[in-house]
Amino acid sequence: MVIHILKIESISNITHDVLRIVTDKPAALEFKPGQACKLAIHHSGVRTPSRPFTFTSLPEDNTLEFTIKTYPGHKGVTNAMLQLKPNDELMLYPVFGAIAYKGEGVFIAGGAGVTPFISIFRDLKEKHKIGNNQLLFANKTKADIILDEEFTALLGKAFVNILSEEHAEGCEFGQISEAFLKANVSDFKQPFYLCGPPPMVEALESMLSDLGVRKDQIIKETL
Repeated sequence: MVIHILKIESISNITHDVLRIVTDKPAALEFKPGQACKLAIHHSGVRTPSRPFTFTSLPEDNTLEFTIKTYPGHKGVTNAMLQLKPNDELMLYPVFGAIAYKGEGVFIAGGAGVTPFISIFRDLKEKHKIGNNQLLFANKTKADIILDEEFTALLGKAFVNILSEEHAEGCEFGQISEAFLKANVSDFKQPFYLCGPPPMVEALESMLSDLGVRKDQIIKETL
């Protein structure tokens, strides 16, 4: 197993609890939009446990980018990442990931589950192939929406937000339901890309099945 050592070039917040970490890129590293790897913090010869994170940069970029939701109240790798600074090091383990683009469809994400879709949409933008893709994004509050402005610019009205704990202008309120899906999706014979917590993905699969979506139309990954 090949393990790469990455040096952090920059680190910043893009929401109140989401970090954007940019590192150098190993020359031999290859990945596809939507794929991920496991990262561990490498500090003074000591490594933390590794955790999976998605590449949000493009494969052809000269640097790597990771968009990482942190949990300040938890003791773990993401909490430790809040202490990182430029020139600190990460250990990168082999690439993996079940999410891959298979044509225009509906992307449904919950919270940090949007991260595999970031690189996919950026890749489609570069290729001028955004087309009729949709993104339905579930969060607790408007402040939790990752890359709100970028997705709005890319998708316009095809970017639909639903919030479970806050009423906000331009966003629907509640949780994703069959009624929400029927109101926002016109074609249930296209691919559906799902990523979020396991209970959310399982519930979505059941709803989509009831709406006539075949199992082979669903591309999924859980957090």
